Amino acid sequence: MNFKFFVPTKVFQGENCVSENKSVFEEYGNRALVVTGKTSAVSSGALNDVIKVLDEAGIEHKIYDGVQNNPTLENVKEGGEAAYEFGADFVVGIGGGSPLDAAKAIAVLAVNDIKPLELFKSTFKKKPIPIIAIPTTAGTGSEVTPYSILTRKDMQTKMSFGNEELFPKVAFLDARYTESLPGNVAVNTAIDALSHAVEGYLSKRSMHISDVLALASIEVFGDCLTSIKENRLDFDTREKLLYASMLAGMVIAHTGTTIVHGMGYSLTYFRDIPHGEANGMLMAEYLRYNYGIMQEKIENILKLLRIKDIDEFEAVIRALINRKINVSEEELELYASLAMKQRSTSYNAREVLQEDLVSIMRKSLR
Repeated sequence: MNFKFFVPTKVFQGENCVSENKSVFEEYGNRALVVTGKTSAVSSGALNDVIKVLDEAGIEHKIYDGVQNNPTLENVKEGGEAAYEFGADFVVGIGGGSPLDAAKAIAVLAVNDIKPLELFKSTFKKKPIPIIAIPTTAGTGSEVTPYSILTRKDMQTKMSFGNEELFPKVAFLDARYTESLPGNVAVNTAIDALSHAVEGYLSKRSMHISDVLALASIEVFGDCLTSIKENRLDFDTREKLLYASMLAGMVIAHTGTTIVHGMGYSLTYFRDIPHGEANGMLMAEYLRYNYGIMQEKIENILKLLRIKDIDEFEAVIRALINRKINVSEEELELYASLAMKQRSTSYNAREVLQEDLVSIMRKSLR
């Protein structure tokens, strides 16, 4: 029962929670850099709501909408320079995992004269400026984690950095902002949230309190599964998925992820497969691999999902993502070697060898 648990992010969930809490923005300064990508912040209505609140509060603001899918070090360097030149007091990140993760890196670079590669030291001379996070997908949980995941071209993968100073100060969760998502994106991000809860629950770093949150997240996903399969993503379902994603974010803030993420990063980097979809392709074999030492926990997961066994779980996920790819043995070896370099691989409950990862991916992808 020895553990440390710390989630300092103040969360507001509900319709119009941004516009109804103007005073919260006023707490963090007079100049805000709004960090987004090119589309979701605008199409969701979130950017319009934020700009309106900032204008009403008399907070000067500048928009940096250059965040890429899977942001790179060069990408966040540009955003950090924008924040520095503007003299931003705080950052408002709007979007999916990419803008929220970029916002965290930009918050560091706004006040620290360092090379982007030095972000991965996870210690900074000056504290990052405050971050307000507004997700437009129900998937990453980045609004309640201290981690930023960036693409490392030098290592041909994605890697994370972070410390407790990078927890967003505030998160606003309004399911209206997820209604403009294409159906496949909504499904992929929901699978990402499920993988967070499942991996956190099965991680060797799990603890009683994180398990409570993980099981709650998995149960909510199970409640939504029929609606997801039938493509009935009404507001109630979207709100539940946003809540489940937040809970799963709180889980991985403490447990980290495991081999699913470590392997999935290569599918995203080399094959341009969306992150949640990549995770989904690997999850069934991941459960089979860990079943021998995690049987009780895995049975709990299946029960909450209202699924009888791993075979049915695999069938459900495959039906949702419906993707087939051809992967050579050379590619499998490369992907496995890169996954072995990920810190998250060491968190897997069962000890992992490179040949184990090759086997998991071979079975999953063929």
